[in-house]
Amino acid sequence: MINHSNSYKYLALCIIFSMICGCKKTDSFVVKGVIAGAAGQILYLENTGLSTVTTLDSVKLKPDCKFIFKQPRPEYPDFFRLKLNNQIIHFSVDSTETITFTADVNNFDTSYKVEGSENSKAMKEITLARLDANQELKRLRDSFGMNLIPDSTYRESVLKVVESYKNVAKKYIYGAPLSPVSYFALFQQSDGLLFFDLYDSADSKAFAAVATSYLTYYPENPRSKQLENLALQSLKIVRSERQRTLNLPDAVEVSYIDITLPDVLDKSIKLSDIAKGKAVLVVFSAFQTEWGPNFNNELRKLYRKFNEMGFDIYHVSLDNDVHFWKNAAYYLPWVTVHDPQTVYSSIAATYNVRQLPALFLIDKKGNLVKRIESVETLEADIQAVL
Repeated sequence: MINHSNSYKYLALCIIFSMICGCKKTDSFVVKGVIAGAAGQILYLENTGLSTVTTLDSVKLKPDCKFIFKQPRPEYPDFFRLKLNNQIIHFSVDSTETITFTADVNNFDTSYKVEGSENSKAMKEITLARLDANQELKRLRDSFGMNLIPDSTYRESVLKVVESYKNVAKKYIYGAPLSPVSYFALFQQSDGLLFFDLYDSADSKAFAAVATSYLTYYPENPRSKQLENLALQSLKIVRSERQRTLNLPDAVEVSYIDITLPDVLDKSIKLSDIAKGKAVLVVFSAFQTEWGPNFNNELRKLYRKFNEMGFDIYHVSLDNDVHFWKNAAYYLPWVTVHDPQTVYSSIAATYNVRQLPALFLIDKKGNLVKRIESVETLEADIQAVL
């Protein structure tokens, strides 16, 4: 005779066990795959944060060239990358998916295949569009530098190349502004400058579209606040050209784009914390340059002269060698921070930094009052806001 009571108990235990195992699976995501020809090389899994790139795991590839990484699920949709030598594959993770990559060591970052993430597939399309644009822009610069094309032709051609990239990106920005692909597309760069220009009235709509979606659905996501600041800054700039309203929930207008980066002690420092009630000089520079030491000496003189009057400096280093920067900056009396994205900094791009050093002056009321074009006028500019 069958004991149905015991059978039911066993079935119930199996169901409970399955539910427990199922719950555990939801706590992590998996990235796996194979990279042909990469045996013995080291593959890194990294998280691309707002201002930092963090190595999460690494593996030395065995003869079968297979890899697998498992990491806790992100609180919000987030960005990650696989790095092999100097080649990088960007992808995003929404929740607990398993993403599979198939690639070759020789064209790791361009000809890979990805399964298990539609967003990551779309990010590949954006990446290839950006690479094509950068290659064509380099060709145009070289031709222009050798006087092979006139200035007017060069400018028109550059605009066409940029617009070609934007046409690919806009499919996602306006078609699915909440998607991580839209955010990724919005911040692609060429030579450290964003394809989408904060100072352009048409491009301002793209920032507004993504910002509105993120603030509506992910109000606590740090990227939402970043997007809000950028969208409001862009709106303020273009408002003089055309009055329009940006529907951002609970938005408070700001006059400068906030920055959060690590200092020499790896402590995150916000520009907005430094700028409370002070006039602040925001500096983008590189310490490992011929002009770096003399430039810092000039800043030191200005800091000593005006600091007690309510003047401070927020100094962003774009150096590749973080150890050199730390040694050079350790004893400076003002705040110095480092952007790990170096010359590819998205922060520098949003400030439209085209050459170093780049200087921006914020007054005591928090208004970005001037982009300083000449170091020779710097002392007079500081005196004017004090």
